[in-house]
Amino acid sequence: MKNVAVKEKRNKPGRGWLDNKGLEFSKQQEMDFSYTNIDKLVRYSLGENAHFDNALYYNNDYSITLETAQKQKCEFVCDFLNITEGSKVLDLGCGWGGFLKHLKDIKAKGIGVSLSTGQVKACHKNDLEAYVKDMRYIIPSDFGYFDAITAIGSFDHVATLSDYKKGVQDDVYDDFFHHVYDLLPKGGRFYIQTMIFGKNMIPFEEMNINAPKDSIPYICALQLKHHPNSWLPYSFGHLIKVASPYFNIIHQSSGRLDFIETNRQWNKRFRKFNIRKYLWFLTLLPKFIANREFRYQLDVLRYNPNRLCFEKEILDHARMVFEKK
Repeated sequence: MKNVAVKEKRNKPGRGWLDNKGLEFSKQQEMDFSYTNIDKLVRYSLGENAHFDNALYYNNDYSITLETAQKQKCEFVCDFLNITEGSKVLDLGCGWGGFLKHLKDIKAKGIGVSLSTGQVKACHKNDLEAYVKDMRYIIPSDFGYFDAITAIGSFDHVATLSDYKKGVQDDVYDDFFHHVYDLLPKGGRFYIQTMIFGKNMIPFEEMNINAPKDSIPYICALQLKHHPNSWLPYSFGHLIKVASPYFNIIHQSSGRLDFIETNRQWNKRFRKFNIRKYLWFLTLLPKFIANREFRYQLDVLRYNPNRLCFEKEILDHARMVFEKK
């Protein structure tokens, strides 16, 4: 009954960060704010099937291309989850379809869900199966059962700041893992790739968007502005603990240094000249003038708080494989 109560409470809209008009974000509003708003920037810079998540550089070999590192990540996930031709895979928070495209290439059946309408439209444009649906509440009657499930960069958004403040973050994670558990056979595997708080994380109360722009309080506040209705897990141990009623841990590793390099490569591509990209920037001028929260989003692109948080060890990055008990 505890899980049901949490689910019903969390399905109600309006539990999140304030927008420019003093209204609260729902989870779908946050995903559109964080991702649909930058849909064209991402696709024009990183390609139609963009991987907007951490790549994998074996042995910190940063001489390879970003595309090779992203392919290595996909192969790493498929190897650990025993995904082969014909496997049925659910990609929770599928983004612009980077992993779905890899599944299609190896002739596995991939189904993706996202609350960003822009991301799902991009998947459809590229003939990938994706749905606008809240990844936290998928049940067998939606798409059936799966051989493997992934949450590549999307687990960051499972819990909200309100969940943290209300002291129910672990209950929310329990509910999520229970949903995933119900979709897999015994021994089925679930891959999570997520940001987690690092050793230099500061308390929420110390974050300050008006602090000096080279300060940790400002960097952390700007990071939160980028994802205004999300709150991260605290550590590898935190995730293992909340998953333990349902899953055993099979693999864990940090991708912090890889994420620093991935962000460097993204920045090069975001700043590379493209006439369509710069014409798109011009269309943002009215929103830039009228919406303070959107101006913070452009500051995110300018200051790249993600990379700074990883460099300063405010954030860490977890790659984790779980196996259903």
